[in-house]
Amino acid sequence: MINLEEELAQDYLAECHEHLTSIEASLLALEAASPRTALEHAERAFRALHWIQGGASVFDLETIGQLARRMEEALGRVRGREIEPTPALVRDLLRAKDRLGELMENPGTSNQADIQGLLAALTAQKAGSLATRTPEGDATRGPSRPLKMLLAEDDFASRLLLQTYLSKFGECHVAVNGVEAVQAFRLTLERGERYDLICMDIMMPEMDGREAVRRIRALEEEHGILSTGGAKIVMTTAVDDVKEVILCFHELCDAYLTKPIDLAQLQARMRAYQLAP
Repeated sequence: MINLEEELAQDYLAECHEHLTSIEASLLALEAASPRTALEHAERAFRALHWIQGGASVFDLETIGQLARRMEEALGRVRGREIEPTPALVRDLLRAKDRLGELMENPGTSNQADIQGLLAALTAQKAGSLATRTPEGDATRGPSRPLKMLLAEDDFASRLLLQTYLSKFGECHVAVNGVEAVQAFRLTLERGERYDLICMDIMMPEMDGREAVRRIRALEEEHGILSTGGAKIVMTTAVDDVKEVILCFHELCDAYLTKPIDLAQLQARMRAYQLAP
């Protein structure tokens, strides 16, 4: 765990407070907005919360990450038209936002805080009339379809290790840089297929992993696929600069692992995404 007194952690917490201000503005505008505008407000708050929970995973701020993730999931359901942004939901989200601010004031003791009531309230939201359509490609991977994975890695040894391991779970395609990864993703979508998991190195030639993830998420949106229902993207990196890892969460990656990759940790991630036993 990085010392919370270090400059990087302090910068993260300061930016979190800025995000909380924008989240509050989006939530206050959400309830009274038109259906289209409501989705835009939900999208802005969703992205800010995704960045907060991603950074929390870097600094081992588990409670902050858990609460941000639960808020993100609720807004993801709004984005996916599964639930309406009702007054009750907005009220619970604002309460959770305030609690996040309190936890960030005392990050060193935040993991001992009790947030179970807020988590339960955010989970209890019922489906509403916005559930009028299913975006293209949002169907979950059924048992009849094998797992399809994409590995973007320029280092041969790392690529061989991960390809050998992932191939045990299904079909694993390989790209040696970000350009190839985006091309592979585009072609797969054009064939009406989907990647379930992407392992993306951050530092690669021609196009780095962060830019590749940004383009992949944009391709999903073009096909009506929200990031919450899209490919699970795990960044892999040997980069010592943790800032690069945190920045990747701006592009809606799902997790990160540092090299040398611990395969047990990778399988744990896959298990959490219901992609491995």
